[in-house]
Amino acid sequence: MNKKGTGWNLDNSYLKLPKSFFSRMSPNPVREPKLVILNRSLAASLGFDIEELQSKENIMIFAGNALPDGSSSLAQAYAGHQFGHFTMLGDGRAMLIGEQITPQEERLDIQLKGSGRTTYSRGGDGRAALGPMLREYIISEAMYGLEIPTTRSLAVVTSGESIARETYLPGAILTRVAASHIRVGTFQYASKMSTPEDLKILADYTIRRHYPAIETDTNRYLSFLLEVIKCQAKLIAKWQLVGFIHGVMNTDNMTISGETIDYGPCAFMDTYNPATVFSSIDRSGRYAYGNQPYIASWNLARFAETLLPLLHENEEQALEMAQHAMADFSKLYQSDWLLGMRAKLGLFNEEEQDEILVKDLLALMEKYQADFTNTFRFITLDRIEDTILSSKNDFKHWYERWQARRGRQQETEDASRQLMRKSNPAVIPRNHLVEEALDAAVNKGDYHVMDQLLNVLSNPYDYSEKMEKYCETPVPTSQPYRTFCGT
Repeated sequence: MNKKGTGWNLDNSYLKLPKSFFSRMSPNPVREPKLVILNRSLAASLGFDIEELQSKENIMIFAGNALPDGSSSLAQAYAGHQFGHFTMLGDGRAMLIGEQITPQEERLDIQLKGSGRTTYSRGGDGRAALGPMLREYIISEAMYGLEIPTTRSLAVVTSGESIARETYLPGAILTRVAASHIRVGTFQYASKMSTPEDLKILADYTIRRHYPAIETDTNRYLSFLLEVIKCQAKLIAKWQLVGFIHGVMNTDNMTISGETIDYGPCAFMDTYNPATVFSSIDRSGRYAYGNQPYIASWNLARFAETLLPLLHENEEQALEMAQHAMADFSKLYQSDWLLGMRAKLGLFNEEEQDEILVKDLLALMEKYQADFTNTFRFITLDRIEDTILSSKNDFKHWYERWQARRGRQQETEDASRQLMRKSNPAVIPRNHLVEEALDAAVNKGDYHVMDQLLNVLSNPYDYSEKMEKYCETPVPTSQPYRTFCGT
């Protein structure tokens, strides 16, 4: 069902895959759905009528109480290495209701997260709490504002029901939009549970959907592996450049499209420290900030393993091809990261000592516990006196080296500053601000704080005076900040 003129324009190409890759099922209705936030700009880009989308009929769709015309809902099967251990998984609390074909002819998944039990729930209730769904909304929109590839959040509805976790919490359902929900774990599932023919069908479908330019390549599966490696190297570099820590980089949380997905215990780093971990379940630091490039490489190696039967009929040659492809990741990542770091320091050209210059600054930030985002912001604004580093002799020496380095390029200082403004966000979704917004929304029913934060995060490179209060660092505490998966 859907009200005429809303803008739903669904297709269901995933249903053409072998039946082992999904289970057909409908969302589980909730008692009293209420729309609490709608992403108007995203809705418009998807071709929806904003006013109609807020109607009772469409709120029922966001809640899973009804499905729009053209929908064939399903839960996807996949597997994954969770903290290094292989597990059979699947959409345990999410359902794909269809693929929206936008006015720009883009194909985007529309998924309900928290819509109830599925075939893959493994004893869970299939539901989600309001706080984690709002958190995903905030962080995914912040990532979009930072120009980092990401799934996005279209709407959040409350269910009118309580769900049992450590205590009883208000339930909610998030409507998520993604280029697709095909994961490294989807290919692991195909490799372990399906036939080589089914694996080939999945690979061909994914290539056609995400990398159509390589369909006619001599070995399109090798090209496919190289393209995924390339886009993931670029994505992880972007994470590192803004201090984003995903928290659960399991293989089922890595998309083939190169989008950031599954915002569970994620957070942004304040004080620079490569060992920073926020997730309460990451006790060994496997997914710490500094480990993210290495984990991405490890995950991609698992992806490469699934493609071996497609790369070459000779197993040894297939393995050699995969190893050569995987060798590209560290070089691509390093190149993307260093290019981004040069931009953060206002450097247009390349010099051999640039990486040392960057790493020396990061070492000083770690040594003196400087704020990652604000250090680059103050350098951009030429407000060195505001940094914790300003009085340190070793930083003064670094600053002189940096100034000399900038002086050896043709571009003007003004052009250098403009490059820095475009490369260094003035604001990030700082953890204390996110918690403040969530507390107001969840515990007081006040979404004004969240709306204001989202407005600021939509333009993170705005260096206007109104941003200043959102740049403030949290009050130091003896207890480290902890995040939770929110399942």
